[in-house]
Amino acid sequence: MYTQEAIALRCALDHLAGWDLPGKEHIEEYVRHMYRRNFRPRTYASALKAIYDFLIVVRDSGKNYLEEITKKDIEAFIEHEQDRCMMLSTVRTRLHCVNAFLGYAMDAGIVKPDVLARRIRLRKPETLPRAMDPDDVKQLLSVIDNPRDRAMIMVLLRTGMRIGELLSTKMLDLHIKDRRVDIYESAKSRVGRVVYLSDDAMGALKVWIAMRDVRNEFLFYAQGRKNMSYSTAHLIFVRCLTTAGLTHKGYSLHALRHTFASELLNAGMRIECLQPLMGHTSLDVTRRYARLTDKVREEEYFRAMTIIERGEIDGHYRFDHQLQAFLEKKELLSQYR
Repeated sequence: MYTQEAIALRCALDHLAGWDLPGKEHIEEYVRHMYRRNFRPRTYASALKAIYDFLIVVRDSGKNYLEEITKKDIEAFIEHEQDRCMMLSTVRTRLHCVNAFLGYAMDAGIVKPDVLARRIRLRKPETLPRAMDPDDVKQLLSVIDNPRDRAMIMVLLRTGMRIGELLSTKMLDLHIKDRRVDIYESAKSRVGRVVYLSDDAMGALKVWIAMRDVRNEFLFYAQGRKNMSYSTAHLIFVRCLTTAGLTHKGYSLHALRHTFASELLNAGMRIECLQPLMGHTSLDVTRRYARLTDKVREEEYFRAMTIIERGEIDGHYRFDHQLQAFLEKKELLSQYR
């Protein structure tokens, strides 16, 4: 008779066998380590799911071995979780699972010690995606005098780039004449997307570029460093919020991405056009990002109702069997999640 723990171990190992990700053999050792320490069966599933998603991010960055993992991979994983609009408490739990695994791998001499040095702490929980209020955006921009910081904030606000994407951007990726930035998902595949630069973002960038160190290959960097870390960018943003008197609003760097999406949607951009700019594979994720204001929603209602009242809707409604089958399937699947 097998115990629940033994059954959970076997299920976890069977699940792991189907993976095609970096360091699978080390993950198996870690799972057995959890079993020896009498972890609860539910812990196996939650830990494996978090580790799996983390290693997907690592693999997509072009890395094939755990030895190649850096702190930037953890930062990229956090952004990946934020992109899915998870509650911060959930992100913290999943990050804890990843850090526990990396700690085990570090003790085994697989992962470099500096990966977990000065761990990233997630603060100010927020259950829903939140864009900055337009007046708060104006207030924030009015207090940023440092050319580098202003350019960084403006580019994030006008392109919707993830902070990790911006910090990885090199001068070769910036095309001033075409007013665009090329973003690559992987240094090896060179596959990614293009974002565009507005007039105010271009203006801020030109001021920064005129005074930056031309020997540095990265667009943004910290003093005495080749590039800028996530922690440094976070501290810059917090300092700007403090100067603007906005610390009580609970804004994060990621709020700039939400602001970009919401402002474009409310300015009339179709969500299908917004999706590729955001780099989302799913339109549902873009919908969660971009929030219509009450005024735009009201205007859209009366615009549509005017067409209805004039009797200008052409054609007849038909029962769509394919759509009905799809909805029924989706409802059935949701019962098992």
